Amino acid sequence: MKRTSILSRKALALAITLGLITGAFTGCASKDSSLAANKDSAKSVAITNVSYDPTRELYEQYNKLFQTYWEKEKGQKVEITQSHGGSGKQARSVLEGNEADVVTLALEGDVDELRKAGLIEDGWVNEFPKNSAPYTSTIVFLVRKGNPKNLKDWDDIVKSGVEVITPDPKSSGGARWNFLAAWAFANKKFGGDEAKDKDFLKALYANVSVLDSGARGATTTFVENGQGDVLLAWENEAFLSLKEHPDDFEVVTPSLSILAQPSVAVVDTNVKKHGTEEVSKAYLEYLYSDEAQRLEGQNFYRPSNPDILKEFSSTFNLDIELVNIDDDFGGWAKATEKFFADGAIFDEIYKK
Repeated sequence: MKRTSILSRKALALAITLGLITGAFTGCASKDSSLAANKDSAKSVAITNVSYDPTRELYEQYNKLFQTYWEKEKGQKVEITQSHGGSGKQARSVLEGNEADVVTLALEGDVDELRKAGLIEDGWVNEFPKNSAPYTSTIVFLVRKGNPKNLKDWDDIVKSGVEVITPDPKSSGGARWNFLAAWAFANKKFGGDEAKDKDFLKALYANVSVLDSGARGATTTFVENGQGDVLLAWENEAFLSLKEHPDDFEVVTPSLSILAQPSVAVVDTNVKKHGTEEVSKAYLEYLYSDEAQRLEGQNFYRPSNPDILKEFSSTFNLDIELVNIDDDFGGWAKATEKFFADGAIFDEIYKK
């Protein structure tokens, strides 16, 4: 019994020793694995850009531009995921858990909903130049070749027999710009008589045959499906359609439109969680670089740099009268409450 006990103690001691040695090797392996993972992480980073409908082509090209820039500057590869849809719908997706690192939406108001929810810090609109709008656009008409209905201004598209395609202001930022541009025209025409303004918009939406959820869907309805006489469109979307179908369409610039300012912002809560603050901020800052500004112009967005905008004067009508959301509508909060909230003017004048 004594000999067996001695042997047992020796076996136990040997097992403990082997366990300690194994643990030491395992610890080293684990540490080496962790260091390797951190090293790999330092070599690459991933971010998500949640954007609105018509920016697909722009960001497909811009992402490659930024990836080249960032790898050259930081020695780090960037994987960029794009997400597109109606601007309001996209903002709601972030509110509901889509962990965007940056948003590049159609409206300041859509971005501000994320601020109200605590996802974006106060003062975001001043984080980047030009009220965090690196490019602008406006609202124009896309008509069929030869303009068979002779549609030249807002007055023409409210006439009986004209079929209008525009997206839904309840889900699309572009649709809200469309609505406000038409309202501004009516307001000028009728000297601020809101009853007549409402009648004008009511006649316009009575001519709308399809309300798609987003601007790209409306373009598909008009361009690919052949519905409608006129598409109320972002200027960049209209020119892109013309570029792809030069024999089928024309762009008509009305006498008055609106300065459409898509907004960009870092989603502060998410980038802190992901550890992507530096690259996300740089991703939006680089939109203001000369190289990116020219790319935006080539994609039919108006560069915010006035000198580079002049380089595209043969593309854009720079003399069009443009109202703006702050001076003419009191900002997005007031415009949303007056026109687009449940039971507001859009709901009042539009009957499905």
